[in-house]
Amino acid sequence: MKTQVDAVTVEIVGNLLLSIAEEMGVALIKSAYSTNIKERRDISTAVFDPEGNMVAQAEHVAMHLGSLLGIIKEVYKKHPAQDIRPGDMFMGNDPYNGGGTHLPDITVTQPVFVGDKLIGWVANLAHHSDVGGKVAGSTSGDAVSIFQEGLKIPLVRICEKDEVNEDIISFLMANSRIPGERYGDLQAQIASNRVGAKRLTESFDRYGDLLVDSMHELQNYAERRLRAGIRELPDGEYEFTDYMDDAGVGHPRPIKIQVKVTIRGDNMHLDFAGTDPQVNGPNNVTKNGLLATVFYSLKALIDPTIPSNAGIYRAFSVEAEPGTIINATNPAPVGARIDTCMRVADVIFGALGPAVPERALAGCNSSCTSAIFSGTDPADPDHFYVYLETIAGGSGAQRGNDGLSGVQVHMTNTSNLPIEALEMEFPLLIVHKYGLIENSGGAGEYRGGLGIERIFEAMYDNINYTGLGDRQVYKPWGLYGGMEGAGGEYFITRTDGTVEKLMSKCTDVPLHKGDIVTVHTPGAGGYGDPKNRKPEAVLSDVIEHKVSIDKAEELYGVKIEKDGSSFRLAWVVSSNL
Repeated sequence: MKTQVDAVTVEIVGNLLLSIAEEMGVALIKSAYSTNIKERRDISTAVFDPEGNMVAQAEHVAMHLGSLLGIIKEVYKKHPAQDIRPGDMFMGNDPYNGGGTHLPDITVTQPVFVGDKLIGWVANLAHHSDVGGKVAGSTSGDAVSIFQEGLKIPLVRICEKDEVNEDIISFLMANSRIPGERYGDLQAQIASNRVGAKRLTESFDRYGDLLVDSMHELQNYAERRLRAGIRELPDGEYEFTDYMDDAGVGHPRPIKIQVKVTIRGDNMHLDFAGTDPQVNGPNNVTKNGLLATVFYSLKALIDPTIPSNAGIYRAFSVEAEPGTIINATNPAPVGARIDTCMRVADVIFGALGPAVPERALAGCNSSCTSAIFSGTDPADPDHFYVYLETIAGGSGAQRGNDGLSGVQVHMTNTSNLPIEALEMEFPLLIVHKYGLIENSGGAGEYRGGLGIERIFEAMYDNINYTGLGDRQVYKPWGLYGGMEGAGGEYFITRTDGTVEKLMSKCTDVPLHKGDIVTVHTPGAGGYGDPKNRKPEAVLSDVIEHKVSIDKAEELYGVKIEKDGSSFRLAWVVSSNL
């Protein structure tokens, strides 16, 4: 019989469950082998109720909501409840069967029992730097099928009676270019779940059945909160369209992403009719990735304080035709799905901007700009390495605030890889520059955030470079008179001085000793008329090398003079006063 749970207990239990998810994340990061996990923190951890609904997710990577959305219910489809026992763990990564949103994201989940009573689930996801496929890193700009992107793992029992199935792990290791790293990261995922299970059991010892009842009530609470926020928005239809540059060599044309948001009372419906079909390229998204993006966008725009749990999904509906780039069908490749999800977030933000002007955000860099270097260590021919990083960019300006510079936005929330860690673990590369790009933020009364320039030099021959990104042609848009931010670009400077500009999705470009790879990430759009920006703010931007002296005059109407190392305001146009 269900017990009535008071609001105070629900709040306490909600924070307790969140702390369990956060501790799981720390355990995973601290015990992982790969830099992608222990430095960049490309992971997520979560707690679920006995039915498999998410009740708490640590604030890691928004994209992983899609990977965790259906994983446990998919377990139930393949493994009847009566066959799930204490000490079990299940592993999967197949985007078309509930396992994730692309193959490098491996999810490991564990049922938690007290005696014979199932009280919930814990799960974690980690982005593995290589799971096989045609190129190192398992994401290529020229993939036309998911079978080219790595090993597909159905939901399999990786642990039984607390014993790890080494045969399954060996199978995965045999299909990775870096087997030892895979073994270490998987063991870290298993350890993370054991931490979560222990903490959840301790919580049940304290609260008993109130724990499970509170899980259910937390979801009801999240739904009520989001519906209340929707109710405060003006009824109506809101539309927006944006474009991706392309999907690599298999689809070198722009891709349209379109949404119509309908608000009626406390109901919201998002219709993506008019969005382009799926493509022969890695930018396709499965339905669970689309739902994760909508989840994030509505929470961010309407009420960021709403608890992140499955109850949010009850407050909106989504319509997307199967076979489109945002609801792809098997076996479409999905390796670079996050760039498409970024554009989905942008169109939702663009559509709902008039409804929530206080949170309206200009176009962000909205590109998971990836730099992947791979090869064999000349000092150790048996050692293959894969260096993977997603490099941050600018965040859009909004009313009252400049955009942030050099940050991850929307669906990704990974950390940077410090230069020291890169050069220690991957001594085949050296970093010459890592900094913000002057003038890359869109001009406005509030300026858009700046992109990043990162310059690498190959120290040996036979290094391959794969670059994946977007917003190089269709740049981040401004709002209410604000100007667009700068786009991104990749180029290589060869030892003979030749400069090669690369596509936004390039695969396995060969590098030789002394070649220089330059990565520019997009900036972000500005907000409001640039001529209304305070002259003192423009002067500060010039001093901090965010805006050049000539652009201060051209775009903002502010004349700045330099005397040695000092800068001063010379004159401004009247609208700036």
